[in-house]
Amino acid sequence: MATVFLNKKLEVVYASDLWVKEFEFTNGKVIGENISDLIQTISKDLKNDLKDCLKGNFGIGVKECLNEKDGPKKWTEWTNVPWYDEKENIIGVIVQTENINQKINNEPNSERLQLLLKEKSSNANIGSWQFDAELNTLWWCDMTKNLHEVPADFIPDLDTGIEFYKDGYSRNTISMLVYRAMNEGIPYKEKLQIVTAKGNEKWIIATGKPIYKNDKYIGLVGTFQDINEQELINRKTNENELLLRTLIDSLPLNVFVKDLDSRKILVNKSELNFLGLKHESEALGKTDFDFLNKKNALIGREEDIKVMENGIPMLKKETTNIKKDGTKTSFLTSKIPLKGANGKITGLVGISLDISDLKNKEEELRNLINVTSLQNKKLVNFAHIVSHNLRSHTANFSMLLEFLVSEKDEEEKQNLINMLVEASDHLLETLNNLNEVVVINTNVNLKKQNISLTKNIKSVEKNLSEFLKNNNAKVINTIEADVKIKAIPAYLDNILMNFFTNAIMYKSPERDPVIKLSSTRENGYTILSITDNGLGIDLKKYGDKLFGMYKTFHNNADAKGIGLFLTKNQVEAMNGKITTSSVVGKGTTFNIHFNEDN
Repeated sequence: MATVFLNKKLEVVYASDLWVKEFEFTNGKVIGENISDLIQTISKDLKNDLKDCLKGNFGIGVKECLNEKDGPKKWTEWTNVPWYDEKENIIGVIVQTENINQKINNEPNSERLQLLLKEKSSNANIGSWQFDAELNTLWWCDMTKNLHEVPADFIPDLDTGIEFYKDGYSRNTISMLVYRAMNEGIPYKEKLQIVTAKGNEKWIIATGKPIYKNDKYIGLVGTFQDINEQELINRKTNENELLLRTLIDSLPLNVFVKDLDSRKILVNKSELNFLGLKHESEALGKTDFDFLNKKNALIGREEDIKVMENGIPMLKKETTNIKKDGTKTSFLTSKIPLKGANGKITGLVGISLDISDLKNKEEELRNLINVTSLQNKKLVNFAHIVSHNLRSHTANFSMLLEFLVSEKDEEEKQNLINMLVEASDHLLETLNNLNEVVVINTNVNLKKQNISLTKNIKSVEKNLSEFLKNNNAKVINTIEADVKIKAIPAYLDNILMNFFTNAIMYKSPERDPVIKLSSTRENGYTILSITDNGLGIDLKKYGDKLFGMYKTFHNNADAKGIGLFLTKNQVEAMNGKITTSSVVGKGTTFNIHFNEDN
């Protein structure tokens, strides 16, 4: 057959040699030309039939008379069918033409129609059928009979033809479509299932359209296409895709696929949950810049580019993603280059495991180890202090008692007894100090409260007013009134009291004491700074002993070396810390860090 393929603009895409010869285009351009420009004498009816094909309708046996200037009329028969792509979208028209000059004169109309239908059924796996409403007869071509697996002499009728459709949806649908075509003139095209005469189920595309003569309905005509193999492949593919999608969505991992521009083209449910989205469509086409802060998005983009350019996977890299709302999530991320059928990289597949809980547990364990280590050091240190102090007192008692037993002079005995009483008092004082340290480190009933720092400073300053006045001391407080800290009230009073008294106790003989107080916030701490202008401390010499028990650094008869030791224990009991800076002869600054979180 002479054949030509037309696109949706009715321009020639392909023409067989026979078609070019039949229409005598051997010396002219054909490809890319509109059919109306090539054959300017085609009728309006034929043009309309071609346009109907683009809507899914079939043109059956359109005869066309081409008038030639210097010759006889030339009759051709045009068979027009829609041209579908692999997705069943209409992309143009397939036209087959035949010179019917002889047939137009010699063959009856019915025979000519049968011949045209037979020629049309020669398309692969596509059969034709026709229903004559006046005679109530149904005609199937050989291909249609083959598709139904019936004998060549099988004579169908409309009812048996419908009964071949699978009971249920397919049979109900074809019954409705045929009824509407007969009574409302509505053509149809539908994908349905039939059960052949041999009991085999097949997927087919059934089409039909009513035909009219002088505006009177005279029957139906249509095609029957076997798509069973393609449909089974498609359904198997869909099942595999559904299975794979179900697996991906069920994984406790964030899975995503990106294109070369790092746009997301697939995300699973875990990734959607991380992004705070409900539907995949909200993420598709977007990049990390739409969800993460700019710094993290830039890092992610650099990783993507490196993987896609080098073709080397990035495996199990620990990353921290910070979303625009500040939420931090730790991941163990792998990025693998994605290659197309031609072997070229088209994007990447990403897999991320949320390890935030694990990181938190690690941090908690690290903190616990640090606290345990610190407490162990404190315990060892305290044990040394207890051992040393009690040993000193015990030795003193033992020596005095030996003297008392051997002494004969009553006056000297009384003197030794007085020394024993004094030693006993010192022992009791030592035990009280040690007990206070134990209480600080074991009292879990004391709770931290939100305390106004300025208000508390004023209270301590008032309690020490006479002491400050007698020493001409000046207190300069630059802390704002709204500054609050989390602390145990009794501990805070004792800390402030100790630093105030120390500032005066170790004042310089060359100037009146000045105590300056200020505060800052840094890394989860409110820092109280207390600066004096006293004697200062040689930190290179005494820095590691500064907060030791019974450690003194100046020749002050009133110094006992217990104040800073107790203060440090109280600060650490509130999860805080103390740092010190000092210049000998100029003064000292103590920075007390109050923990804002716990």
